[in-house]
Amino acid sequence: MEDLGSARTSVRFGPFELDQDAGELRKGGTKVRLQEQPLQILEILLGQPGKVVTREELRNQIWPSDTFVDFDHGINNAIKRLREALGDTAETPLYIETLPRRGYRFIGNIEPVAQPVSGHIQSIAVLPLENLSCDPEQEYFADGLTEALITSLAKIGALRVVSRTTAMHYKGVRRPLPQIAQELGVDGVVEGTVLRSGERVRISAQLIEAKSDRHLWAESYERDLRDMLGLHSEVARAIATEIQVKLTPEDRQRLAVGHTANTEAYEAYLKARYHWNKLTPEGIRKAVEYFQQAVAKDPGYAAAYTGLADCSSRLGWWGFVSPDEGFGAAKAAAQKAVQMDPTLAEAHSSLAWAIMHYDWDCITAEKEFQHALELNPNYMSVQHFYAACLAAMGQWEESIAQIKRILHLDPLSLIVNMTAALILAYARRFEDSIEYSRKALELDPNFPSVRWTLGLAYEGMGMYEPAAKEVQRAIEISHGQPLYISSLGHVYARAGKRDEAFKIVDQLKNLSKQRYVTPYWMAYIYACLNDKDEAFRWLEKAYRDRSAWMAHMKESPWLDNLRSDPRFDDLLRRMNFPYGVRGAEAMLRRDLAPAGLPLHWQD
Repeated sequence: MEDLGSARTSVRFGPFELDQDAGELRKGGTKVRLQEQPLQILEILLGQPGKVVTREELRNQIWPSDTFVDFDHGINNAIKRLREALGDTAETPLYIETLPRRGYRFIGNIEPVAQPVSGHIQSIAVLPLENLSCDPEQEYFADGLTEALITSLAKIGALRVVSRTTAMHYKGVRRPLPQIAQELGVDGVVEGTVLRSGERVRISAQLIEAKSDRHLWAESYERDLRDMLGLHSEVARAIATEIQVKLTPEDRQRLAVGHTANTEAYEAYLKARYHWNKLTPEGIRKAVEYFQQAVAKDPGYAAAYTGLADCSSRLGWWGFVSPDEGFGAAKAAAQKAVQMDPTLAEAHSSLAWAIMHYDWDCITAEKEFQHALELNPNYMSVQHFYAACLAAMGQWEESIAQIKRILHLDPLSLIVNMTAALILAYARRFEDSIEYSRKALELDPNFPSVRWTLGLAYEGMGMYEPAAKEVQRAIEISHGQPLYISSLGHVYARAGKRDEAFKIVDQLKNLSKQRYVTPYWMAYIYACLNDKDEAFRWLEKAYRDRSAWMAHMKESPWLDNLRSDPRFDDLLRRMNFPYGVRGAEAMLRRDLAPAGLPLHWQD
């Protein structure tokens, strides 16, 4: 399996720095948006400075021999995008020289980026702050302040910060700090404690250099609760000063953005985030209550409206509410958040995700995702949502490149590993999908979506018996969630167990009398039963419902047998979906689809 998180090196030329380890190009510390193929060409040219790299070499290294594309157009387009990103031209090149009918040459001056010396911190992890109150009811407070500090540090463009989901795996872990730093691949570690007594709060934090286990900075803060709302930004600035990270004007602006001046609203927000991070339906519903309390206390609280948007999206994606109650409500809440604070990256990300699934407008969603990344290049959630958006449009190379970057920053994230597995399944890379599903299972074997994703990958491989077992386990853990029930239906259908598949159809029809069940899931089952007329009848219902899952119709492997039918392309046109059906067809031409796999259970 390809290691999506492998590490390389960094080089600098002019105002630019190419971090091959993270797969990012930066200018003055700010990330430059660049797609995968232009980035690969830049890496190849930088690897041979001053030497001619032929177009044939580029073709062989970037496009596999079994890829059906117009190579000349692909190379020309990639070079054009690369020059645009560098502010370069073919006529008066600063960096990339064209040699007609031969190839290209990098002509700029390059220098390797020095490795961090002792005391030079370029990457950091914030370990969960320890709750010293001995009151488990205060865990939300300690966890919330941990997340707030991580969020503040992540606003510093030149600093790589391990995400909350990865850092929280070390909650309660007693392990030497140098060992933790090595496991996370960081230069420094922040640890600390929180003690709350009534309306008084005491926070102690210290920064330790990983290699030497040397304390670089320590500070204690004792405040009234109402005076500590911006404390996490204050701590982040103190750490930046200590490790001599230069704050850009954009960094300072991001750090200056506060949450709210209302203490009760902020407490409600912290409680909401605590329940949101449980990743359960019950946790999401509890989070909604607290986010609503937060906006009731402060109607201008943009971050709380963003939280409401994310909750509605999550409930809509899992199928617990109708499209209007899910992504429709999410879009409205996110629009409010953007209006209240146009500089809030989280709000633009939430709006993009809602637009993608409620309006099926991936082009506008992509622009919103990119704007969110411009506002905060280190914001983790937007990156895996953006990867899913690229996958939905069939931009597989860009999507998988995005996943590589996220896994480098967030290797222990359950959601990121599951997202990687799901994207790889949709890309018909089922073996890789199985590997990343198993990684996610190691993080939480009782998370039903991971069992479901693993089942989908097994199904794609034609391994129907283990597929059914994994999906059945997801059904048990989730107490009968229709998404997983429908997936068992199409596993049965593709395995040739038609009677069992029709029983699932009847079960879903009965469930739909009690709660919302998206017609899209029924279409999957009928497509896998090869009943095209019935599949399109349910897809039409899903279209009228504005089902969120229609956003992923174009690239779904479970609808491959419908693609040649004119009704499929007609649906995409009515959805105003970009790029027609070419992405999935290219996958099929490359023999990555599950064609030719056994149609019955394995012995």
